[in-house]
Amino acid sequence: MSNPDSFIREVTEEVRRDRLFGFVRRYGWIGVVLVVGVVGGAAWNEWTKAQRTAAAQAFGDAVLTAYDAPDPAARMRALNAIEATGERAAIRRLLVAAEAQEAGDRAAALAALASVADDTTLPARYRQLATLKRVALAGADLPAAERERLLGPLANPGQPLRPLALEQLAVLRIEAGDIDAAVAILRELVDGAEVGPGLRRRASQVIVALGAEPRAG
Repeated sequence: MSNPDSFIREVTEEVRRDRLFGFVRRYGWIGVVLVVGVVGGAAWNEWTKAQRTAAAQAFGDAVLTAYDAPDPAARMRALNAIEATGERAAIRRLLVAAEAQEAGDRAAALAALASVADDTTLPARYRQLATLKRVALAGADLPAAERERLLGPLANPGQPLRPLALEQLAVLRIEAGDIDAAVAILRELVDGAEVGPGLRRRASQVIVALGAEPRAG
């Protein structure tokens, strides 16, 4: 009985090999495509990563070169000449605004900040920062109602710039003569866990200047 059993096993294995080879001949190209896709995808990822790194380095080098200029006006011109898109363009415009302000060109600074704040294609962090700086720089030249509208979303709980937005809202309350409301906002800053020591100190000083105590009671 052993010879027939051995023969059957050999035939069965042969049939399996034939089926396997047939499967490979019919569908083996799929495996080749998958391998090529994996290798090609890895190569593409490495190439795009290298391109992003090179672009970031080139942008950083251009910014550093711009800051070699001797004065704010020259630095502003050099920064404006840097080609950039997306987030790098937002960074460049924020830097231009800072240099324009230092150069005394308030209009150029406000225009650069507005161009970032109003660009809905940018991430919220750039737009919020530009909005806050624009409100602070414009001051009373921007109507109080407009400043209130712009600052409101930034002052919501959980927003990263909330403490600074609250400080600007306190300024609005002082301008309007609502000292009690201003003191209440400033006390919130004094007691806020997320508030830095510099801002907490400023808030305390303003409260005292308004004739109140930094903490209620």
